[in-house]
Formats: sequence, C-alpha cells, structure tokens
Amino acid sequence: MEQDVLCFFDRKADALPLYETFEQRVFAEVKDVKVKVQKTQIAFSNRHNFAFVSFMPVRKAEERPEVYIVVTFGLGYRLESPRIDVAVEPYPGRWTHHVLLSGTGDIDDELMGWVKEAAVFSAGKR
Repeated sequence: MEQDVLCFFDRKADALPLYETFEQRVFAEVKDVKVKVQKTQIAFSNRHNFAFVSFMPVRKAEERPEVYIVVTFGLGYRLESPRIDVAVEPYPGRWTHHVLLSGTGDIDDELMGWVKEAAVFSAGKR
C-alpha cells in the first residue's frame, strides 16, 4: 500500500478496507490502470481519469453510514439505478455518477461493470 493512500485515509482509517477491495478489483479487471492520490480524491486512469474514490458528501450527514467511500465514474449516458446517489451532466453526453459504498459487498459485479464501462468510455475520449 502506497504511503499516499495511507495518508489519504489517515482520518478515516475504517474506510481503508473498502478502498483496498475496490482497488484490487479495478487492477484485476481493467488493464493499464494508473492511480493518483490527490488531496480530496484518488483518481484511477487509463488514457484519462475514469473513476475516483472520495468522501464526497452525496447524502445528508444523518443519512450517511459511519464508514463509507464514494466511487465516482463517468459514462456517455445517465445510468438509472437506485444505487446511484447523484448523477450530473457536466458536459453534453458526459454523465458523472456517484455511488456511496459502505461495505465490501457493495463492490460487486454490477458496480465493477459500470467502472469497466467507464474505463472504456474514458479511453475513447479525444
């Protein structure tokens, strides 16, 4: 585990296992992934960024679990699912989706299918 990742989770160490599970699946299921730890998020990229891990408050504080991460990914369309907390279209034809994860079981084939689709979408951008 990189020191930058450990520092990112310094104040929310209980969420580190969620991140580790997500990172392991991304590396196992998406080729040529790079990770960049930033102040407010961890970015996963191929040609471009395709997924992010953060603590972005997508729900009111009283509706958020004590331990969580938010996974954000972009697609060319709005994904309709009750698992999507927020979806916005910052650019025409580019939808950003935020999913709050509170257990390793949330990092399932459905989520990873979206992340893999986001990686393909990202790689195809000009």
